[in-house]
Amino acid sequence: METNELHRGRLIDHIQLVVRDLEASRAFYTAVFATLEIPLGGAGDDYFWADELFISTASSEAAQGQLTGRHHLAFQAKDRATVDAFHQTALAHGGRDNGAPGERPYHPGYYGAFVIDPDGNNIEAVFHGEATRSAPSVRVTF
Repeated sequence: METNELHRGRLIDHIQLVVRDLEASRAFYTAVFATLEIPLGGAGDDYFWADELFISTASSEAAQGQLTGRHHLAFQAKDRATVDAFHQTALAHGGRDNGAPGERPYHPGYYGAFVIDPDGNNIEAVFHGEATRSAPSVRVTF
């Protein structure tokens, strides 16, 4: 039997975005994830995924024929330079600007950038400031 390994946080198990143009989304998210140093977890003819995010066509079995509405997703960045690189990469791969990199008033040290992905979702990369993590992620092996 094959062993699988997932990386998970505590609150969200997964999020699914159902998109109109899978190839446009694949190009956008593959580039963005490479910038954030997040590898794709897998892919098929009508889907791909990375960590907790699953992206599919409306015709995929999991989508049940329905597009999702507009969502806001915020990805963690390791530093401000990664937030800047995320914004540049997203714009170069089909994203539209929705807020240039900069400090936000949400809490001291909050540094984020926002783009609109090919399906109109508001995608953010955020660095919350210097912090110490006990581990880069939670590893789940099954």
